[in-house]
Amino acid sequence: MQQPREPHEIPPGCPAHGNVQMYGPAFGADPDSHYAQLRSHGPSAPVDIAPDVQVELVTSYDAALYVLQNPASFLRDSRRWNALNEGRVPADSPALPMMAYRPNALLSDGAAHARLRRAVTDSLATVNEHQLIRQTQQSANYLISQFSTDIRGHAELMAEYAQPLPLLVFSELFGCPPEIGDRVIAGISGLFEGTPGADEVLGGALTELIALKRRRPTDDLTTRLMEHPAELSDEEVLHQLVTLLSGGTAPLAAVIGTSSALYLGEDWQLGLPVEDAISQTLWNYAPISNYAAHYPTHDVELGGRVIRANDPILISFAAANTDPKLTEHREQLSAKAHLAFGAGPHACPAKDPAFMIAVTAVETLLNQLHDVELRVPFKSLTWAPSPWSRSLVTLPIRFTPKAVAQVSGSATSATSTGSRATAWPAGPNGGQTPQAAAPAPARTDLPGTPAPAAPQPKGGLFSRFLAWTRGE
Repeated sequence: MQQPREPHEIPPGCPAHGNVQMYGPAFGADPDSHYAQLRSHGPSAPVDIAPDVQVELVTSYDAALYVLQNPASFLRDSRRWNALNEGRVPADSPALPMMAYRPNALLSDGAAHARLRRAVTDSLATVNEHQLIRQTQQSANYLISQFSTDIRGHAELMAEYAQPLPLLVFSELFGCPPEIGDRVIAGISGLFEGTPGADEVLGGALTELIALKRRRPTDDLTTRLMEHPAELSDEEVLHQLVTLLSGGTAPLAAVIGTSSALYLGEDWQLGLPVEDAISQTLWNYAPISNYAAHYPTHDVELGGRVIRANDPILISFAAANTDPKLTEHREQLSAKAHLAFGAGPHACPAKDPAFMIAVTAVETLLNQLHDVELRVPFKSLTWAPSPWSRSLVTLPIRFTPKAVAQVSGSATSATSTGSRATAWPAGPNGGQTPQAAAPAPARTDLPGTPAPAAPQPKGGLFSRFLAWTRGE
């Protein structure tokens, strides 16, 4: 007779342990094994998306499409959520910011959804493709300029490039003045970092932005939303802005980071277009992994499992994209058949601009830093342990600092023309770095000499970027 297992021997996710836990370091380190385990139960299975928060997670590509494309039976309004209405969801649950109702197009249904989504899609349709590419290149060049002359030849690409780049582009697209743009960036960054009060910072900045555009409308996405024939209230404008900013910047940062890592990693095939790296990321590392809560209007059956009306069904875009039944014939599918941008009436309305920004960001990086490479193997990179997104924690790179390359070229040129070449001290990594002569200190003891100006406080990221674009 087989002896029962000791409690510490029970494998996580087995019936003795309850639902599979879709959060924490174990999930973040190996989500694919969790998805494989769930697939053994059918096209969907119950999971804990956060402590004490159970949802039904769809892992099948076909089942995901069925839910996403059937708005008559599956609604998005979380005010229907049984457990929430019955007080069974902890008030401080990390699932609430991702699933609680907001009056935006993403979480609305029927006529309300159609009205809000039309305002968003019509406004996004006015974005000029060439202007967007220029804005992305300018933002990318600024960020690269901040670390490319570091004599160490090292950088952390997520924090110094992938994460701030979409924030700069979006702040400009939405017409933020410098000070408001700084607070928008601080608020969005704080939301994803769990900074206390970040939502208040973002809400206050956007409220101020909307009031400014009421007084002085300009040619930007905020003004277009406000002037749309749908006649959105200021509150509705604010919630659409929050959705576009938070739903666009973090996933886009994840795509830029992962695609850069893929392209620079040892597993990537050299010479293939950057677009292919972006597509591989969207298929295999969906930036929004598990999301899009739906609430069935009646009891429904998925693969033999019955889900009660108004119990949440989440879509695992990551699992659906890597569904073994799909991968067998994925080569015959369109490169855009992935579900990283969703599907159906709530599909991402900004997927084309997002793809364009990601491609431009990676191409600019490769063009500016010709010998950039990963400092660790791709397989050694660490992923954030979030159930909602698939994003690298860090992305360490190395490259030849620009100052070294420029000085090397200048020294060679000077020597070849018979001029006296400057001797540069060796940098820490063996490179040659210029050592400029220190300027003579200004005399402040002479009559009539003005006192030196007091140092000005440094502005936030967006203020510094705009100052850089003006050559200040």
